[in-house]
Amino acid sequence: MRRKLAAGNWKMNGLMEDLEQVRSICVAHTDPAVDLLICPPVTLVSGAVKVAQGHALQIGGQDCHALGAGAHTGDISASMLRDAGATAVILGHSERRADHDESSDDVRAKARAAHAAGLMAVICVGESLTQREAANTLDIIGGQLSSSVPDTATGENTVIAYEPCWAIGTGLTASPDQIGEVHDFIRARLERRFGAGVGRSVRLLYGGSVKPDNAALIFGVSNVDGALVGGASLKQADFTPIINALEGSIHI
Repeated sequence: MRRKLAAGNWKMNGLMEDLEQVRSICVAHTDPAVDLLICPPVTLVSGAVKVAQGHALQIGGQDCHALGAGAHTGDISASMLRDAGATAVILGHSERRADHDESSDDVRAKARAAHAAGLMAVICVGESLTQREAANTLDIIGGQLSSSVPDTATGENTVIAYEPCWAIGTGLTASPDQIGEVHDFIRARLERRFGAGVGRSVRLLYGGSVKPDNAALIFGVSNVDGALVGGASLKQADFTPIINALEGSIHI
């Protein structure tokens, strides 16, 4: 059985004082029935790792370079994240694809680097509102999956996060039917490419305005193994109800 995962993406938010929220999450979930991951800005990764030491909460990064080292000012390699204590990294988020012109080929190269460094790659895919309205969603998702996910993917080192771009930070959330259609499609594609064993072991997360009041509905959808949460992961008081909802979905 795939173990559920509640992951938080802090994006460009958080100062040293906000490590107290990491501590609060650890205190609130001493023996969680699901896996927990927080991806703070890189300035807080090492500090968050220290705060979470001895607890179930894992810490990850929000991006990494495809190369291990070199003249790449401002970039962070996968091995650097690993050295700081991170166990995972988010790759291909729509904000990276849009703001930094990252292609799916770029994402695949970064995922290979993450795997080589021993990090779990949380690979994001998702369509724009224009693409959804044109009924191109599955074509877009299929193309991103084919090009973004490397052949080194397994259920242990790879998570796929479906984040419709039009639902990120907008307050809009895809309907259960929309989420289910895409997650079932992703599962089928993974099984066809990697075989039933690997294809069924890769966890699929939904992301896009996940909040305490809609989490339970989302977690009841087919092939949803958890969530990649944005703003609601910044505060323990908001993130905890989402974690609780995910734990409650295990026996549904």
